[in-house]
Amino acid sequence: MKRILPALLLALLVLPARADVFLIEDIRIEGLQRVSAGTVFAAIPFQAGDLIDEQGVKDLTRALFRTGYFEDIRVGREGGVLVIQVVERPAVAEITFEGNKAIKTEDLLKALRENGLAEGQIFRKTILEQMVQELSRQYVAQGRYGARVEPKVEELPNNRVKIHVTVDEGEVARIRLINIVGNRAFDEEELLEQFELRTGGWLARLLGKNKYSREKLSGDLERLTSFYLDRGFLEFAIESAQVSVSPDRKSLAVTVTLHEGERYRVGEIAFAGQLILPEEELRKLVALKEGKVFSQARLTRTTERITERLGAEGYLFAKVEGIPDLDRDEHVARITLFVDPGRRTYVRRIEFRGNTKTADAVLRREMRQMEAAPASTTLIEHSKVRLERLGYFKEVKVDTREVPGTGDQVDVTYSVEEQPSGSIGASIGYAQGYGLVLGANLQENNFLGTGDRVGIGINRSTWQTLLQFSYTDPYFTVDGVSAGFNLFLRETDYGEFNLANYTTDSYGGGLNFGYPISEVASLGFGVNYENLAINLGRFASREIEEFVAANDDQYHLFTLNGNWGRSTLNRGIFPTRGTFQRLALEVSVPGSKLEYWRLSYSGQYYRPLTSSLTLKLRTDLGYGEGFGDTVRLPFFKNFYSGGLGSVRGFKRNTLGPRDTPALYCSVDVAPPDPESGLCSDGSEPIPVDNPDPFGGNVLVEAGAEIIFPLPFLKDQRSVQSAFFFDAGNVFDTECGATQVNCFEPDLGELRYATGVSATWLSGFGPITLSLGKALNDDRFDDTEFFQFSLGQTF
Repeated sequence: MKRILPALLLALLVLPARADVFLIEDIRIEGLQRVSAGTVFAAIPFQAGDLIDEQGVKDLTRALFRTGYFEDIRVGREGGVLVIQVVERPAVAEITFEGNKAIKTEDLLKALRENGLAEGQIFRKTILEQMVQELSRQYVAQGRYGARVEPKVEELPNNRVKIHVTVDEGEVARIRLINIVGNRAFDEEELLEQFELRTGGWLARLLGKNKYSREKLSGDLERLTSFYLDRGFLEFAIESAQVSVSPDRKSLAVTVTLHEGERYRVGEIAFAGQLILPEEELRKLVALKEGKVFSQARLTRTTERITERLGAEGYLFAKVEGIPDLDRDEHVARITLFVDPGRRTYVRRIEFRGNTKTADAVLRREMRQMEAAPASTTLIEHSKVRLERLGYFKEVKVDTREVPGTGDQVDVTYSVEEQPSGSIGASIGYAQGYGLVLGANLQENNFLGTGDRVGIGINRSTWQTLLQFSYTDPYFTVDGVSAGFNLFLRETDYGEFNLANYTTDSYGGGLNFGYPISEVASLGFGVNYENLAINLGRFASREIEEFVAANDDQYHLFTLNGNWGRSTLNRGIFPTRGTFQRLALEVSVPGSKLEYWRLSYSGQYYRPLTSSLTLKLRTDLGYGEGFGDTVRLPFFKNFYSGGLGSVRGFKRNTLGPRDTPALYCSVDVAPPDPESGLCSDGSEPIPVDNPDPFGGNVLVEAGAEIIFPLPFLKDQRSVQSAFFFDAGNVFDTECGATQVNCFEPDLGELRYATGVSATWLSGFGPITLSLGKALNDDRFDDTEFFQFSLGQTF
């Protein structure tokens, strides 16, 4: 943009082209609109009182142009005054894009802003041109060879401009042909299996694998290289990868020319460098075998193993390099493993970030890597795993940084992101099988950030009224011995819980202790007391009446509990790797009015299948019996099956044995005469209703799940979804003569269901949904396709 200088400027005495020098008495700047005079004066390398010549004028002009604010600069002289006439560049009033879909507008604006072109800034045409060229290159990299990018600059009043970029992305070129040249050891079909890119075909079109991308091709060539190196072709090389675009720019052909070379076997394996550990121990970490075909992946695994082993000894910055020496006559690769352990490293400081709720002390007691001790990659990683197992955090990251100015000290920083670890406050929820749940409660596994587990509840549902208080300190001692207690007062109507027709009133409490026997295992002990009163319903079943008649309807129950647990899960909530096992035994104190024992086992196994899919296997087993004067397991201690957390697709607690329905007389709406068994009018009584679930003393459940991420959800850490297959049932070793649906343990009587489920860990508790289809339900099995739970404690 050029302007005609005003007549005044023409009258100025322009500095001569020769090297005349004059003394600057003053400096005047003309033409400024938005740029402040102070900014210009700061850039001028002269001031009043300085001498200036022709070279000085050139230097002054360059200095002002370097600021980027001006489109034109003229320098003149009016007596002893140095006059600088400037023409400012226009300011950017607005930047808009049209037609771009593959690259988001916010990403384009961010790239422009980082390069100095944004709304409110000075317009620079060169930056706009560079952006257009870069955008065109990005579209070509995506296979959009027909893409066009056209910028338009519109001048606005007050020396402003509007930039509008129109993008015609075109279509991604389809891959018509992939041709591999130079392969002898493997046929083309086997090599193309290593490629993500595909040629035509309905599946390739559906998955978009026949759309060209430079990044995908680069990844395919890397996989092809790894394929050959892992099979002993150490001289393999890709000589060229050519892409030929069709005239209409809608399709292309890829030709890869390669050199295979000869296949090499592993020769002698030697160690060099500074061996901190005995060579015999290091050789146990070598994945390569002499005489076998060479594999680059095995060599990489070997160097990683040795590096990790040295890291466990405190050499965090150890370097291990495997160097093959090729004998081209014998086709043997002699391997030298060069070990540079570096200096032994010590931890100066361990810091925690992101724990806005949880106290540092709670995190620090999980540390197995200590400050001022030799740094160990094993202990640092194990400390991270222990933090993840707490279940307080969505994510735990660890960063190990060298202390500046030292060669043997590091700082370790654990960054955590808090997540809900319970529920607190007034609650309202609904869960199938429990009904409407109202009350005030606190169930917190990280109470006030102390790591203590506290439960306080006053809850009312359709089947239960409960007052409870529980407290557990997981670090009652510094060695990790836990201790806790619980108190409760409970009224339960089992008839409203899909169970037999009776109610109970109970109160009691207990003490519990836990003792760690290893980093992943612990033993637990407890003693409990419960005062239990059974109230028979008006139409109680025969089995309940017989038990109460033989054992009374009120009991003082003293029980001893013991359990063993072992967990290698990588997280406390939503794990993806590891195992969990728990074996528990409950025994009433011998000599009590009721004598019984219950043994239960729960196991879980998680294994990643891919980067996004995880296999979960689980099982729950239980068995109980009476002893002494109690001939069988008390019916209110029976096992039940069905519903969420059990066998989905079946209604909660409805699988397995059912009771014998009570009889009643319709004429009196009352039970029949106990002596004659007849009604008052001499008629036969009729059953009250369908038999109710009664439970049994044997529980068998198992399940398999494929955990998968939900699509279109960015943060997957608070949600877990899975396809499931559940199997299970409840059995009884002493079925009553008139009970229905009662079987002794028989795998042929297991019930199966399959479906999909999802759990969201919300701020007020988990929400679980399940869609399950029962596969082999029987006449007494109650199925339920849709099941959910809202607002219950995780």
